[in-house]
Amino acid sequence: MDLSTQAGPIKFKNPVILASGTYGYGPKKGLNRQISRLGGFITKTITLKERLGNMPPRIAETASGILNSVGLENPGIERFCRDYLKEIAELQTTRIISIGGVTAEDFLQAIRILQNNNYKIFQGIELNISCPNVEKGGLCIAQSPAEAGKTVRMIKKAAKLPVIVKLSPNVTDIKMVAQSVLDNGADAISLINTITSLAIDWRKRISLLGGFSGGLSGPAVKPIALRMVYEVASKTKADVIGIGGIMNAEDALEFMAVGAKAVQVGTLNLADPFAVFNIPEEMAGILKKEGIKSAREFMANYKIK
Repeated sequence: MDLSTQAGPIKFKNPVILASGTYGYGPKKGLNRQISRLGGFITKTITLKERLGNMPPRIAETASGILNSVGLENPGIERFCRDYLKEIAELQTTRIISIGGVTAEDFLQAIRILQNNNYKIFQGIELNISCPNVEKGGLCIAQSPAEAGKTVRMIKKAAKLPVIVKLSPNVTDIKMVAQSVLDNGADAISLINTITSLAIDWRKRISLLGGFSGGLSGPAVKPIALRMVYEVASKTKADVIGIGGIMNAEDALEFMAVGAKAVQVGTLNLADPFAVFNIPEEMAGILKKEGIKSAREFMANYKIK
Protein backbone atom coordinates (compact mmCIF):
# COMPACT_ATOMS: atom_id res chain seq x y z
CA MET A 1 0.00 0.00 0.00
CA ASP A 2 1.46 3.34 -1.09
CA LEU A 3 0.56 5.83 1.63
CA SER A 4 2.96 8.55 0.45
CA THR A 5 1.66 12.12 0.22
CA GLN A 6 2.90 15.66 -0.14
CA ALA A 7 1.98 19.09 1.27
CA GLY A 8 3.57 21.87 -0.74
CA PRO A 9 7.13 20.70 -1.50
CA ILE A 10 7.32 18.58 1.67
CA LYS A 11 7.04 14.83 1.16
CA PHE A 12 5.74 12.33 3.71
CA LYS A 13 5.95 8.54 3.45
CA ASN A 14 2.49 8.33 4.98
CA PRO A 15 -0.05 10.97 6.09
CA VAL A 16 0.40 10.55 9.87
CA ILE A 17 2.50 13.21 11.61
CA LEU A 18 3.27 13.69 15.31
CA ALA A 19 1.83 17.09 16.24
CA SER A 20 3.93 19.78 17.86
CA GLY A 21 4.01 19.74 21.64
CA THR A 22 3.04 16.10 22.11
CA TYR A 23 6.35 14.28 21.62
CA GLY A 24 8.77 16.86 22.94
CA TYR A 25 11.85 18.09 21.09
CA GLY A 26 13.03 14.89 19.54
CA PRO A 27 13.62 11.16 19.89
CA LYS A 28 12.51 9.21 22.93
CA LYS A 29 14.56 6.35 24.33
CA GLY A 30 13.60 3.15 22.55
CA LEU A 31 11.05 4.85 20.28
CA ASN A 32 13.17 6.09 17.37
CA ARG A 33 12.18 3.14 15.20
CA GLN A 34 8.51 3.62 16.03
CA ILE A 35 8.57 7.36 15.34
CA SER A 36 10.37 6.67 12.07
CA ARG A 37 7.41 4.54 10.93
CA LEU A 38 5.26 7.67 10.80
CA GLY A 39 5.05 10.21 8.02
CA GLY A 40 6.59 13.00 10.04
CA PHE A 41 7.62 14.51 13.35
CA ILE A 42 7.13 18.14 14.45
CA THR A 43 9.11 19.48 17.38
CA LYS A 44 7.59 21.25 20.33
CA THR A 45 7.38 24.96 19.51
CA ILE A 46 10.72 26.75 19.94
CA THR A 47 10.94 30.51 20.54
CA LEU A 48 13.82 32.97 20.25
CA LYS A 49 14.37 33.13 24.02
CA GLU A 50 13.72 30.57 26.73
CA ARG A 51 10.16 30.52 28.07
CA LEU A 52 9.20 29.12 31.47
CA GLY A 53 5.56 28.76 30.49
CA ASN A 54 2.43 29.32 32.53
CA MET A 55 1.84 28.59 36.19
CA PRO A 56 0.43 25.13 37.00
CA PRO A 57 -1.94 23.47 36.76
CA ARG A 58 -1.47 23.32 33.00
CA ILE A 59 -3.91 20.57 31.99
CA ALA A 60 -7.63 20.18 32.69
CA GLU A 61 -9.74 17.33 31.38
CA THR A 62 -13.12 18.11 29.90
CA ALA A 63 -15.80 16.19 28.03
CA SER A 64 -14.15 14.43 25.06
CA GLY A 65 -11.02 16.53 25.29
CA ILE A 66 -8.49 18.45 27.32
CA LEU A 67 -7.60 22.07 27.96
CA ASN A 68 -3.93 22.93 28.05
CA SER A 69 -2.25 26.09 29.28
CA VAL A 70 1.41 25.20 28.94
CA GLY A 71 2.42 28.61 27.65
CA LEU A 72 5.07 27.47 25.14
CA GLU A 73 7.62 26.41 27.72
CA ASN A 74 10.87 25.75 25.83
CA PRO A 75 14.65 26.23 26.14
CA GLY A 76 15.00 28.85 23.38
CA ILE A 77 16.44 28.35 19.91
CA GLU A 78 20.15 28.54 20.80
CA ARG A 79 19.99 25.82 23.48
CA PHE A 80 17.66 23.78 21.28
CA CYS A 81 20.20 23.81 18.46
CA ARG A 82 22.99 22.90 20.85
CA ASP A 83 21.21 20.08 22.68
CA TYR A 84 18.73 18.46 20.29
CA LEU A 85 19.69 18.67 16.62
CA LYS A 86 22.01 15.66 16.63
CA GLU A 87 19.35 13.35 18.06
CA ILE A 88 16.58 14.68 15.80
CA ALA A 89 18.76 13.94 12.77
CA GLU A 90 18.60 10.23 13.71
CA LEU A 91 14.87 10.02 12.97
CA GLN A 92 14.21 8.34 9.62
CA THR A 93 11.12 10.37 8.77
CA THR A 94 10.21 13.88 7.65
CA ARG A 95 11.39 16.33 10.32
CA ILE A 96 9.76 19.73 10.85
CA ILE A 97 10.67 22.39 13.40
CA SER A 98 7.88 24.43 15.00
CA ILE A 99 8.87 28.05 15.66
CA GLY A 100 6.84 30.57 17.64
CA GLY A 101 7.18 34.25 18.46
CA VAL A 102 5.49 37.42 19.65
CA THR A 103 6.50 39.51 16.62
CA ALA A 104 7.67 38.87 13.07
CA GLU A 105 11.18 39.88 14.15
CA ASP A 106 11.14 37.17 16.85
CA PHE A 107 10.43 34.56 14.17
CA LEU A 108 13.11 35.97 11.89
CA GLN A 109 15.82 35.98 14.55
CA ALA A 110 14.99 32.42 15.61
CA ILE A 111 15.11 31.23 11.99
CA ARG A 112 18.45 32.96 11.41
CA ILE A 113 19.94 31.21 14.44
CA LEU A 114 18.57 27.88 13.22
CA GLN A 115 20.08 28.49 9.80
CA ASN A 116 23.47 29.13 11.37
CA ASN A 117 23.34 25.56 12.63
CA ASN A 118 22.53 22.20 11.04
CA TYR A 119 19.14 23.35 9.77
CA LYS A 120 19.19 20.96 6.79
CA ILE A 121 18.19 18.07 9.04
CA PHE A 122 14.69 19.56 8.79
CA GLN A 123 12.48 19.41 5.72
CA GLY A 124 10.31 22.34 6.77
CA ILE A 125 9.34 24.98 9.33
CA GLU A 126 5.91 25.18 10.93
CA LEU A 127 5.17 28.76 12.00
CA ASN A 128 3.08 28.71 15.15
CA ILE A 129 1.36 32.09 14.83
CA SER A 130 -1.74 30.82 16.60
CA CYS A 131 -0.97 29.51 20.09
CA PRO A 132 -3.70 30.72 22.50
CA ASN A 133 -1.64 30.08 25.64
CA VAL A 134 0.70 33.07 25.67
CA GLU A 135 0.00 36.44 27.25
CA LYS A 136 0.42 38.34 24.01
CA GLY A 137 1.57 37.86 20.47
CA GLY A 138 0.91 34.63 18.60
CA LEU A 139 -2.85 34.65 18.66
CA CYS A 140 -3.22 38.25 17.52
CA ILE A 141 -1.02 37.55 14.48
CA ALA A 142 -3.22 34.64 13.41
CA GLN A 143 -6.42 36.61 13.97
CA SER A 144 -5.45 39.35 11.53
CA PRO A 145 -5.19 38.46 7.82
CA ALA A 146 -2.96 41.49 7.26
CA GLU A 147 -0.58 40.71 10.15
CA ALA A 148 -0.47 37.01 9.29
CA GLY A 149 0.33 37.80 5.66
CA LYS A 150 2.97 40.39 6.58
CA THR A 151 4.67 37.96 8.97
CA VAL A 152 4.76 35.17 6.40
CA ARG A 153 6.08 37.49 3.69
CA MET A 154 9.00 38.60 5.88
CA ILE A 155 9.82 35.05 6.90
CA LYS A 156 9.68 33.63 3.38
CA LYS A 157 12.32 36.13 2.28
CA ALA A 158 14.72 34.78 4.91
CA ALA A 159 13.79 31.11 5.30
CA LYS A 160 15.80 28.46 3.47
CA LEU A 161 13.21 25.77 4.21
CA PRO A 162 9.57 25.40 3.12
CA VAL A 163 7.13 27.14 5.46
CA ILE A 164 3.91 25.64 6.86
CA VAL A 165 1.70 28.18 8.62
CA LYS A 166 -0.36 26.94 11.57
CA LEU A 167 -3.62 28.86 11.79
CA SER A 168 -6.02 29.55 14.63
CA PRO A 169 -9.69 28.53 14.71
CA ASN A 170 -10.43 31.60 16.85
CA VAL A 171 -11.35 33.78 13.87
CA THR A 172 -14.48 34.88 12.04
CA ASP A 173 -13.46 33.69 8.57
CA ILE A 174 -10.63 31.16 8.33
CA LYS A 175 -10.54 31.47 4.54
CA MET A 176 -9.45 35.12 4.69
CA VAL A 177 -6.45 34.34 6.90
CA ALA A 178 -5.55 31.30 4.82
CA GLN A 179 -5.69 33.25 1.56
CA SER A 180 -3.55 36.02 3.03
CA VAL A 181 -0.73 33.68 4.07
CA LEU A 182 -0.94 31.88 0.71
CA ASP A 183 -0.70 35.16 -1.17
CA ASN A 184 2.43 35.95 0.83
CA GLY A 185 4.23 32.72 0.12
CA ALA A 186 3.09 30.01 2.55
CA ASP A 187 3.97 26.58 1.15
CA ALA A 188 1.25 24.80 3.14
CA ILE A 189 -1.23 25.43 5.95
CA SER A 190 -1.88 23.38 9.08
CA LEU A 191 -5.13 23.75 10.98
CA ILE A 192 -6.60 23.88 13.46
CA ASN A 193 -4.73 24.91 16.58
CA THR A 194 -6.59 24.63 19.87
CA ILE A 195 -9.78 26.56 20.63
CA THR A 196 -9.58 29.13 23.41
CA SER A 197 -11.68 27.77 26.28
CA LEU A 198 -12.23 27.86 30.03
CA ALA A 199 -12.80 25.27 32.78
CA ILE A 200 -13.75 26.36 36.31
CA ASP A 201 -14.46 25.18 39.84
CA TRP A 202 -17.52 27.23 40.79
CA ARG A 203 -17.32 26.20 44.45
CA LYS A 204 -13.81 27.60 44.82
CA ARG A 205 -14.55 30.39 42.30
CA ILE A 206 -11.36 29.70 40.35
CA SER A 207 -10.23 28.54 36.94
CA LEU A 208 -8.86 24.99 36.78
CA LEU A 209 -5.81 26.31 34.90
CA GLY A 210 -2.94 28.37 36.22
CA GLY A 211 -3.01 30.46 33.06
CA PHE A 212 -6.78 31.01 33.57
CA SER A 213 -7.91 30.08 30.03
CA GLY A 214 -6.43 27.43 27.78
CA GLY A 215 -6.69 25.66 24.46
CA LEU A 216 -9.26 22.90 23.90
CA SER A 217 -8.18 19.87 21.88
CA GLY A 218 -9.30 16.28 21.44
CA PRO A 219 -12.37 14.59 19.88
CA ALA A 220 -14.63 17.46 20.96
CA VAL A 221 -13.06 19.80 18.39
CA LYS A 222 -13.03 17.40 15.41
CA PRO A 223 -16.28 18.64 13.79
CA ILE A 224 -14.99 22.23 13.94
CA ALA A 225 -11.61 21.20 12.53
CA LEU A 226 -13.22 19.21 9.70
CA ARG A 227 -15.34 22.19 8.70
CA MET A 228 -12.36 24.57 8.66
CA VAL A 229 -10.12 22.16 6.74
CA TYR A 230 -12.91 21.71 4.20
CA GLU A 231 -13.42 25.47 3.81
CA VAL A 232 -9.73 26.20 3.25
CA ALA A 233 -9.02 23.16 1.05
CA SER A 234 -12.09 23.70 -1.15
CA LYS A 235 -12.08 27.50 -1.39
CA THR A 236 -8.33 28.15 -1.77
CA LYS A 237 -5.40 26.44 -3.49
CA ALA A 238 -3.76 25.58 -0.17
CA ASP A 239 -2.24 22.23 0.62
CA VAL A 240 -3.72 21.62 4.07
CA ILE A 241 -2.51 19.45 6.95
CA GLY A 242 -5.48 18.65 9.17
CA ILE A 243 -5.40 18.66 12.97
CA GLY A 244 -8.09 18.19 15.58
CA GLY A 245 -9.30 15.18 17.56
CA ILE A 246 -7.76 12.46 15.38
CA MET A 247 -7.82 9.28 17.45
CA ASN A 248 -7.64 6.54 14.80
CA ALA A 249 -7.35 5.82 11.08
CA GLU A 250 -11.03 6.49 10.41
CA ASP A 251 -10.65 10.00 11.83
CA ALA A 252 -7.58 10.58 9.66
CA LEU A 253 -9.44 9.46 6.54
CA GLU A 254 -12.26 11.88 7.34
CA PHE A 255 -9.79 14.76 7.23
CA MET A 256 -8.34 13.50 3.96
CA ALA A 257 -11.86 13.24 2.53
CA VAL A 258 -12.41 16.96 3.18
CA GLY A 259 -9.17 17.91 1.47
CA ALA A 260 -6.26 17.39 3.89
CA LYS A 261 -3.03 16.10 2.34
CA ALA A 262 -1.83 14.78 5.72
CA VAL A 263 -2.85 14.90 9.37
CA GLN A 264 -1.25 15.68 12.71
CA VAL A 265 -2.05 13.58 15.77
CA GLY A 266 -1.82 15.37 19.12
CA THR A 267 -4.15 14.71 22.06
CA LEU A 268 -4.14 10.96 21.40
CA ASN A 269 -0.43 10.92 22.28
CA LEU A 270 -1.23 12.23 25.76
CA ALA A 271 -3.84 9.54 26.33
CA ASP A 272 -1.84 6.65 24.83
CA PRO A 273 1.67 7.50 23.58
CA PHE A 274 1.87 4.30 21.50
CA ALA A 275 -1.53 4.31 19.73
CA VAL A 276 -0.44 6.69 16.96
CA PHE A 277 2.09 4.17 15.64
CA ASN A 278 -0.76 1.84 14.60
CA ILE A 279 -2.63 4.41 12.50
CA PRO A 280 -0.71 4.03 9.19
CA GLU A 281 -1.16 0.24 9.25
CA GLU A 282 -4.85 0.63 10.16
CA MET A 283 -5.27 3.12 7.31
CA ALA A 284 -3.63 0.74 4.85
CA GLY A 285 -5.96 -2.06 5.95
CA ILE A 286 -9.06 0.09 5.51
CA LEU A 287 -8.03 1.30 2.06
CA LYS A 288 -7.14 -2.22 0.91
CA LYS A 289 -10.54 -3.48 2.04
CA GLU A 290 -12.17 -0.72 -0.01
CA GLY A 291 -10.11 -1.65 -3.08
CA ILE A 292 -8.08 1.57 -2.96
CA LYS A 293 -4.41 1.23 -3.89
CA SER A 294 -2.90 4.41 -2.45
CA ALA A 295 -3.47 7.44 -0.26
CA ARG A 296 -3.30 9.63 -3.36
CA GLU A 297 -6.04 7.60 -5.05
CA PHE A 298 -8.21 7.98 -1.96
CA MET A 299 -7.70 11.75 -1.84
CA ALA A 300 -8.43 12.09 -5.54
CA ASN A 301 -11.61 10.03 -5.64
CA TYR A 302 -13.16 10.14 -2.18
CA LYS A 303 -13.55 13.86 -1.50
CA ILE A 304 -16.93 14.77 -0.11
CA LYS A 305 -19.35 16.49 -2.49
